[in-house]
Amino acid sequence: MKWMVYGANGYTGRLIAEEAARRGLRPILAGRNAGAIEPLAKKLKLPVRAFALDNPAAVRAGLKDIGLVLHCAGPFSATSAPMVAACLDVGAHYLDITGEIDIFAACHALDAVARKRGIVLMPGTGFDVVPTDCLAAQLKRELPSATSLVLAFDATGGPSPGTALTGVEGLGKGGRARIDGKMTRVPLAWKTRSFDRDGEARFAMTIPWGDVYTAFISTGIPNIEVYMGVPPASATRLRRIRWLGPLLGTAPVQAWLKSQVAKRVRGPSEKGRASSDTRVWAEVRDDSGQELKAQLSTPNGYELTVTASLGIVQRLLNGARPAGGYYTPSQLMGADYVLDLPGVKRL
Repeated sequence: MKWMVYGANGYTGRLIAEEAARRGLRPILAGRNAGAIEPLAKKLKLPVRAFALDNPAAVRAGLKDIGLVLHCAGPFSATSAPMVAACLDVGAHYLDITGEIDIFAACHALDAVARKRGIVLMPGTGFDVVPTDCLAAQLKRELPSATSLVLAFDATGGPSPGTALTGVEGLGKGGRARIDGKMTRVPLAWKTRSFDRDGEARFAMTIPWGDVYTAFISTGIPNIEVYMGVPPASATRLRRIRWLGPLLGTAPVQAWLKSQVAKRVRGPSEKGRASSDTRVWAEVRDDSGQELKAQLSTPNGYELTVTASLGIVQRLLNGARPAGGYYTPSQLMGADYVLDLPGVKRL
């Protein structure tokens, strides 16, 4: 099966392409600009295709004879829909590395179409949301009566440009939580609390992380909150700008914020990734008061995105024939998949 990394010139796409080549997987490297991809393709001795996503016919032509796409070109709010549509048209499995709630919802809405076409739709094959989804599924397995789920992570090393742009886009949408089974909009930094990391309290605030959508699909738990470790001042700043509300999502404000990302964010260096790690927490409770807690220690989120995504790619390339449809990581790969990834251990 031929497969493609689209957005191979981006921060994470490049890391994935390099590791894929090291594993002998030989993807086709693609993006909208051949000139941006060719130096990497030449270095890795991999083929190149160039096509933009604003022309459906061109996208379908670009996916000719492709059986699987790992989509790495963000922000996914702009790029996912045309790639998903083309994958459905040509019969290619669609994977991506997003953490955007709206993308999960859009792909899930196409479950019946994907089943009919016999292709896998699986957004969120990286740090968003493999470790959190798998840990949630593990705890649901251990406490089947769970009715509430809290997830959290504390990451170091800094964001990539794509992650920063996604964060900017989310400012105008506010927070999200799953309450009584329903996706619910909540204020920015809606709740704060601390989590124990090796005896040290780590301050965290709620964020609209993808698991608010996906963990419900994986576990059926109706009440879900996701937290991220931040300095207390970050939560204070977000609470101060709540009153700006929809203004944060307007085109001029978004354009200015994104210009600042372009100027300032480059993504962590190889040394920075190697020297940083991530802690993931999960807590489940049921209505009788029973509670379970667990933690994962993982490598830097970008390193985990590379290994998690390519593990899923290899499963599909190596003859796995799941029924078509929408999947979360734990549904497709099993709740314990994350424990097989390099550098990951449950504490």
